[in-house]
Amino acid sequence: QVRGLCGTYNWDQRDEFTTPAGDVEMGIAAFANKYRVPGDCPVPLGTGPGDTCDAFVGQRELAEAACAILRGPAFQ
Repeated sequence: QVRGLCGTYNWDQRDEFTTPAGDVEMGIAAFANKYRVPGDCPVPLGTGPGDTCDAFVGQRELAEAACAILRGPAFQ
């Protein structure tokens, strides 16, 4: 029953980029943009230059904390 940014864990890579609407995106930026929260990041991923952490000062720590959960024992 896992899906979204964590993948589906069904060994079928064709559906790993399933969006909240149930469609499958072919590109990483398009997929990630489907999970954006309105107002959090003014520029959709893949459309702006540079490192997004540089563009949003203070967000690097928040992103690293969120990613630490995905890298933790629950997802290994």
